[in-house]
Amino acid sequence: MSMSHIVDFKNVSKAGLESSPVADALAGLRANEARYYMNKYRHEFTVVPASESQDTLDYVNRILKEERNIEFSAKPLETSSFQVENIRMAYVFYEDGLGLNVMYTVDDPKKRAVGFKLSEGMEVSKELEGKFKFARQKSKLAGTIRGSFFVIKGEY
Repeated sequence: MSMSHIVDFKNVSKAGLESSPVADALAGLRANEARYYMNKYRHEFTVVPASESQDTLDYVNRILKEERNIEFSAKPLETSSFQVENIRMAYVFYEDGLGLNVMYTVDDPKKRAVGFKLSEGMEVSKELEGKFKFARQKSKLAGTIRGSFFVIKGEY
């Protein structure tokens, strides 16, 4: 039986993220994503433990490795994988506070990217340091989020 759960963005919970040193901020970041998908697509953002979602992890890791030679040392805690309209989404939330998403439009190769969001209070991970510029964004749920992205060039 899968331990998936719908992320509640009204009552933010750090369930599944407790081992993170920035669990509260990471929970806020996850809730921020859930609110976005509910407001924009009426989609319930569901996460599963990373231990139960090897396919999603393999997919994300392959893109990171092949596109930018990035392999994160941080432990993945949870993932989410779904499609809204013509966009396939994959998320990984890491123990160090990183939230990563792969946005892959199925019919438009120009709209495919990997996004990084850093929870408030986390350091930029060594794998991203010096490689990306991070823009700051304020969130009621997550405090200050630092984000960056790169465009996916390959087919996955």
